[in-house]
Amino acid sequence: MSHVLVVYTDDEPGVLTRVASLFRRRGFNIHSLTVGPTERERVSRMTIVVDADEILARRAVEHLRKLVNVLEVQQLDRARKVVRDLALVRVKAGPEIRSRVLELVQVFRANVVDIAEDSLVIECTGNLEKIEALVEMLRPYGILEVGRTGAVALARGSRAGARRTLATVPGTDGPQTMSV
Repeated sequence: MSHVLVVYTDDEPGVLTRVASLFRRRGFNIHSLTVGPTERERVSRMTIVVDADEILARRAVEHLRKLVNVLEVQQLDRARKVVRDLALVRVKAGPEIRSRVLELVQVFRANVVDIAEDSLVIECTGNLEKIEALVEMLRPYGILEVGRTGAVALARGSRAGARRTLATVPGTDGPQTMSV
């Protein structure tokens, strides 16, 4: 079963390695891991999708909270989250089949982001099932290349009502109360 974990960390070299090593040492299968900046300066956000049962997922959250440079860990509720993935797919699309591929792109509400003489690059954003369905529908035309971002997720609803956590904020003299 997949679980989505969101980890806020200091934006420093080596943090990603420490987080990935924690999962490796404990034998977790990371299905997806994305990292990027947040709305807060010098804070990174990791979205980690792991294949584990509920007990192992909770244990992973507790281990993550113990890591240096980890500011906050959330395990997103199954029903109360928005999860999106991005895929770029290069598919053969010569003049004789291009219109069929373009129709398929429209059905999936995807976009063509590059056109070459013999191929198209298609951008698709959505849930995992949508992207996998598009890839399967394009396969008969000849997929040349696929690049995927991995999952990015947010809890549904407002963060204004989120709990407040005491955390060390980079660039300050110590723990600060911050909305998380």
